[in-house]
Amino acid sequence: MYLINFLKYLGVTIPLMLLAVMLFTCTTPYKEFQIMAFGDDLENPRKVAAAKAVAFDLGGKVLGLAFVLASAIYHSVDLLDMTVWTLTGTVSLIIVYWLFEFLTPTIKVHHEIPNGNVAVGILSFCLSIATGVLMASLISY
Repeated sequence: MYLINFLKYLGVTIPLMLLAVMLFTCTTPYKEFQIMAFGDDLENPRKVAAAKAVAFDLGGKVLGLAFVLASAIYHSVDLLDMTVWTLTGTVSLIIVYWLFEFLTPTIKVHHEIPNGNVAVGILSFCLSIATGVLMASLISY
């Protein structure tokens, strides 16, 4: 019984996480995986910095969503409930990225991250983690 529940939740959790990553990458104007793939060119420090900034940005969203997902698994009454909370977390993290973009008019996030501004990538990472932790704590019945 416990193993079956574990496998059911795992079978839904992994596709949800993959869907979320796909949505995260579709809602930014830059190509995260392409930038990271070219980030190993040590002759070009700008590409390395861009890969780091993008990795921080996307990694923060994934980690923030993992907090939401873990809390949803723990608190949910069924798979549908967990799915709704995960999708809510995904949309919230996307909104936080765009709020970061619009509330910081002197920092053009969509230009700074792919151009290698690691500080902006780290700040985006922190905002995503904070959002994930706060959302995870809000899931309860």
